[in-house]
Amino acid sequence: MCQKEVMEQSAGIMYRKSCASSAACLIASAGYQSFCSPGKLNSVCISCCNTPLCNGPRPKKRSSSASTLRPGLPATILLLKVGLFLARC
Repeated sequence: MCQKEVMEQSAGIMYRKSCASSAACLIASAGYQSFCSPGKLNSVCISCCNTPLCNGPRPKKRSSSASTLRPGLPATILLLKVGLFLARC
């Protein structure tokens, strides 16, 4: 079977996808049922399925994570310009 674990941590949502025997996956998902609270910190949810690639692709990152890279860009450009200026001296 395909097994998907979704862990919500302070650093973000972590995904673990793997193959497992039917018994192992069903036991794990049942064992973590009490820890599965989507949207809550430290939640762990395990699901099982049995068709090819049924645990799906990793969700795309939110656009807000891409915007966190932008504030560093002006500083990088400035440092490059200063470096070029100093190289000419």
